[in-house]
Amino acid sequence: MRAAAAIVIAVAAAGPALAQARRPARKPAPPPAAPLKKDAADMTCPSPLGVGVKTKTSFCEVITGRSPAAGIIIKLPPHRGTVTLTFNLHNRHLYSEEQVKAKRAYARYTATIGVLALDNTLISRAVVQNEFRTAADLVDRVGGGAGGGVKAVAPTGTEPVTITIPEAEEAVSLLGEKLTVERLDESDKFDTRTYTQPDRPIADISNVMIEYRPAPPARGRSGGTGRSGGRGRGDP
Repeated sequence: MRAAAAIVIAVAAAGPALAQARRPARKPAPPPAAPLKKDAADMTCPSPLGVGVKTKTSFCEVITGRSPAAGIIIKLPPHRGTVTLTFNLHNRHLYSEEQVKAKRAYARYTATIGVLALDNTLISRAVVQNEFRTAADLVDRVGGGAGGGVKAVAPTGTEPVTITIPEAEEAVSLLGEKLTVERLDESDKFDTRTYTQPDRPIADISNVMIEYRPAPPARGRSGGTGRSGGRGRGDP
């Protein structure tokens, strides 16, 4: 009896120690997320307009089209989470000093562009609208014209644009969709025309930036993160 009692006492005394030994080890705290980073975008511009003579800003023309490969391609670095794309969107005006002096230079522009994934999925749209009357309505004049002067085409109006890019995308394309122009005709009536035909420059962009959270270093071999399949351009 005394031996049995001793065994019971020993097991009871060891109980708390065994329970403590069975507690799961605490998991280490996850590493802090990388801070957001803001950089000038890695951009391929098929149709540069040029550099502003006053602002020294580079302007790229947005061309109408249906294939993302023909647009302005913005490559995204390895990232975690969404990417914020920002840029300034401008209309484009064919400047004429004679028309300004004759007070017949008025024009109202509305340009619409699309931001697309490379599989032709529409991510978002952006619109810029402004009126032109005098040279004061130009953003800047662009160098590279005949004889070392400025080009006749110049950006007018500025619309700051912010687009959120889904995490899965590795690049996006900017393509023009349509341009509506209102002008005064010879009888001082408004003449409105809309342009959608492919390969037409309808707007300009400048100051293209991206803000993102860098992805952690890759460990070993890993698959790609790009999307496959997807909806057509016109789908929401």
